[in-house]
Amino acid sequence: MAVRRVPPAEADRMLRDEGYVYLDVRSIPEYDQGHVPGAFNVPLLHMGPAGMTPNGAFLEVVQANFPKDAKIITGCKAGGRSLRAAETMQAAGYGQVVDMQGGFHGELDGMRRLVAAGWSQSGLPVEAQPSPGHGYADLEAKAHK
Repeated sequence: MAVRRVPPAEADRMLRDEGYVYLDVRSIPEYDQGHVPGAFNVPLLHMGPAGMTPNGAFLEVVQANFPKDAKIITGCKAGGRSLRAAETMQAAGYGQVVDMQGGFHGELDGMRRLVAAGWSQSGLPVEAQPSPGHGYADLEAKAHK
């Protein structure tokens, strides 16, 4: 089954009205530069000296923090990582995972033209500090208890 994708305005409505939570799958430095208010951060990839590398604990951390019936919207920078994360979660039994098209900064085509506006271009609120317990270190710690 294909992952349902929604634009930022619809994701915002779902967060406010339908009990969804936002799972930001960008790297920790990207998340720290600004994110959707209340977002949880579980990177699909970690940023390192050699570039981006897979987070081998991604699914383990997600499963330690969110039940399989949780309503989750995944998001990243432009939509590619979050779609992969949503597909991974769906394959692991998450039935109410939705991906936010355009991510935080917007999806660009090969000519660097905006294809889908992201959260930040949509005039939606941005948070600079994580809510208590929403940063990756806190979420990862729950997986290793």
